[in-house]
Amino acid sequence: MTALGFLYPGHAAEDDYPRMEQLLGSDIRMTLVHTEITEITEAGEAGEAAGDTGKAARRVDALREMGSADRLTAGVEELRLSGAEAVVWACTSGSFVYGWQGAHEQVRGLARAAGLPASSTSFGFAHAVREIGVRRVAVAATYADEVAGLFAAFLGDAGVEVVSVRGAGGSGSVAAEVASWGYDQILALARAADHPDAAALLLPDTALHTVSHIPALEKALSKPVLTANQVTVWEALRLSARRVNAPRLGTLFTKEPLVQV
Repeated sequence: MTALGFLYPGHAAEDDYPRMEQLLGSDIRMTLVHTEITEITEAGEAGEAAGDTGKAARRVDALREMGSADRLTAGVEELRLSGAEAVVWACTSGSFVYGWQGAHEQVRGLARAAGLPASSTSFGFAHAVREIGVRRVAVAATYADEVAGLFAAFLGDAGVEVVSVRGAGGSGSVAAEVASWGYDQILALARAADHPDAAALLLPDTALHTVSHIPALEKALSKPVLTANQVTVWEALRLSARRVNAPRLGTLFTKEPLVQV
């Protein structure tokens, strides 16, 4: 039995995780703990998002607060008691907004608090791109252009060349809205971001329901597609030194060998 632990911000596409648990096999167990999110108003005032529904404005200041040490460590004890072998902060934007070094400090703090190997979705993307053997990627983001640019910069620090970035403009799309997107909307975003020089397409938002669509997206785009919840689980398995072949989860789950830390 391999037990994996995840810290997931608010509520949006968390049902992707039990779906992946079913696809990966009966000897993999996932425990997901919801962390609190903060809404930052246009006036810059902070407050808890009502019901943690994922409606927090996804500005850089709100994202930094969402990924703060206090918020992450609050859920660590429950994951430790669940028997988790590794813990992953299941949020891309709440990690890469700290920059390459800051994101490393974030997961080091999480590892110390949990007493377990730890990582984040942002590092999951960096490792997953290397795993599938590509260097040039396109990014299809539901974030504001400024936030999408920070993700591209993070990937650049990881040695990944981003040849195309598609953001949502303005303040981006809120998580609750993104969580309601279906396949057609996701495919339209991916096509808009894709580039002929990109060897893979990245969808970095953990608020998107993508697990059921990965094979169809890869077929439509004729290239590997890496999605946030997919790489989050893969990263947890990587930390646990576990390899699982699951073609229904896309190219990432059919490649050998496992990338080492």
